[in-house]
Order: sequence, then structure tokens, then C-alpha cells
Amino acid sequence: MSVRKLIVAVAVAAVVSAWYAFRPERLFINQTVNEGFPTTVAAAEPQVVTRGIFHSVAHETEGTATIYQQPDGRKTLRLTNFKTSNGPDVQVYLVAAEDAKDNDTVTRVGFLQLGALKGNIGDQNYEISSDVDLTKYRAVTIWCRRFSVNFGTAPLSTKG
Repeated sequence: MSVRKLIVAVAVAAVVSAWYAFRPERLFINQTVNEGFPTTVAAAEPQVVTRGIFHSVAHETEGTATIYQQPDGRKTLRLTNFKTSNGPDVQVYLVAAEDAKDNDTVTRVGFLQLGALKGNIGDQNYEISSDVDLTKYRAVTIWCRRFSVNFGTAPLSTKG
């Protein structure tokens, strides 16, 4: 194999790797989700356990995070009027802190992963295991796992 072909092969591999790591097209493509609230067969209404308003950290993030207790005991995190940046490997975390205004707080105090962000715009639901201690996990963070970046956080409160 000639040196020229080797250089071209290495350059192509580098471009493909960089594209996969950064996923630059996601900066321009929004993924909208509009899930309905999960329903149960019980006549009782779900109860609000805690809620919070998102504030931006590394990326503009807005909306409300509300945790509901279903009549059958299940817990659901619902993001409403939600909007943030898109990106690679963006996750929804419950964070073991009152707030996470930076990246270090999330990694230092610990978190519980609820799943991949379903869309960077719109209403969406995430199931929370019934054994999760919500007195420990007091904030919801939108986290880019690939780059260890906190997009935005909603400190949760039982008040109003």
C-alpha cells in the first residue's frame, strides 16, 4: 500500500470518528416528542410528589420537571414545555443534590440514570423505580454523557 493511500485511509477514519463523537448535525436538527401522560385504570388521580423549573447550565434549557406518584405506586418523571439543545448521548439523570449548577456537582454527588432523552423539545415521561429515595435525589439534570456536560437542571421542591 502506498503512503498516499495510507494517509487517505487514516484521514477518512479520523473524519468518521470525529463525526461520530461530535454528531455536528444534531446542532441543527431538533427531535420533538409529545407523549401523553401515562394513565392507569384506577379512578384516583396521580399525585404531584415534587416539581422544579429548569435553569440553563451549559446549554439553554427550559421547562418543568414534575414527579408524580401513580395510584398503583409507580412514579413518573414528566418533562413539560421542555426545550434544550440536541446532542450526542444526552441522558436524563436524577441528581443527589439540591441543585447542579455545574458539571462537577453531578459527577461528585452521584446520580441515577433514568434513560436517554427522548427528544430535545416537547413533553415526555420517564419511569422511576419505586425504591428510589426522592429525599436523596432532589434535582433533574439533562446530561451529555459523551462530553460530561450538564445542559440544564431542575431543582425539585415539594412546595406549591
